[in-house]
Amino acid sequence: MKNKRIFLVVFFLSLLVSCQAINTPLPAASESQPIASTTAMPSDPSATIIVPDVTLTVEPTTVPENINPLTGLPVDDPAKLNRLPVLIKVSNYPRTGRPHAGLSAADIVFDYYIGEMFNRFLPVFYGNDAPQVGPIRSGRLVDSEITQMFRGILVYGNADERVDTVLDKQLGARAIPYKYSLCPPICGDDTHSVTGVFADSAGVTQYAQSLGIAQEKPGLQFATFSAEPPPGGQTAIQLLIQYADINRGEWQYDTTSGKYLRWIEDGNEGEPLTMIPLVDRNTGAQLGFSNVIILTTFYIEYNRTLHNIDLWNNAGPQNAMYFRDGMKYDGKWRISDHSQPLELLQNDGSPMPLKPGNTWIVLAGISSQIANPQGGRYELYFYTP
Repeated sequence: MKNKRIFLVVFFLSLLVSCQAINTPLPAASESQPIASTTAMPSDPSATIIVPDVTLTVEPTTVPENINPLTGLPVDDPAKLNRLPVLIKVSNYPRTGRPHAGLSAADIVFDYYIGEMFNRFLPVFYGNDAPQVGPIRSGRLVDSEITQMFRGILVYGNADERVDTVLDKQLGARAIPYKYSLCPPICGDDTHSVTGVFADSAGVTQYAQSLGIAQEKPGLQFATFSAEPPPGGQTAIQLLIQYADINRGEWQYDTTSGKYLRWIEDGNEGEPLTMIPLVDRNTGAQLGFSNVIILTTFYIEYNRTLHNIDLWNNAGPQNAMYFRDGMKYDGKWRISDHSQPLELLQNDGSPMPLKPGNTWIVLAGISSQIANPQGGRYELYFYTP
């Protein structure tokens, strides 16, 4: 893109709210009945969004022509990399929208809390595409930051008016809401209907080009990759992520594929939750990811469904947990350039080598708690901020 200006989202009084969030005591996580934090920040429906201009200098990047910088793997057609990544907002609730479509084809999937015990996914498509991605739901403030870091195009459903304003201001034509899009590539009756709305990721690239959005190699620097795991890891054959009593995901390491396979709660109510394989409706195969990463960060809560996940303004490196090859590694993460993906680090500040392949990233509140009740089993209980 020729437009080199990137804008920083700041809510009115967000600094004050985030400081209150940091100092608010949180209840201890209960292993028998973990719940999402109900610590609420002051609701301010009239909050003003201030969007100052921020100009960033981006150094040129040299990437091998046939290597996808988001996976470390060669692509079948290097021409695929001469485009902007496509990010598509995918719902996880209501459960009637499952199984999701297209997540297994994404290079990276972001997984984060949106309020009222629910989470959503933001997959990034660059080296691969999926003919059907969804069901699509509304955008959130953090979607703008993530999309700018990947220099991408964002597809989302309808959004809160204030969020819509920010997405439009920061991304311009690269923000494509369902209500203003065409079918194809974004088709369906309604983002809140049972049938839902789905997008063709390759079609989105073509559609964006028709809107005058230049398609060019974005020069991304995401991570270093190594087939050999680094030393110093701890056995990690299972990872549980619990956003709330009713909202639970699990990863189980599969030695045959060398990936973490995803499980999710079924549609039945009550306890205990019954976990079933999470499959991609496009393929019928269970989701498997080479890397699963947990990043701790600040959630600023304006009301129960309006958050800002503060990726850009964290002071210094924040904590991270990396899972690959059946091992868990402690490390750090940071963002030093708003127009590049986040930096993934070991505790000594050197790059954390990821396993070549796809990556699932969980954005956990800074107060989230991790437990290791049995050897090789880890449990994350989500709390805000």
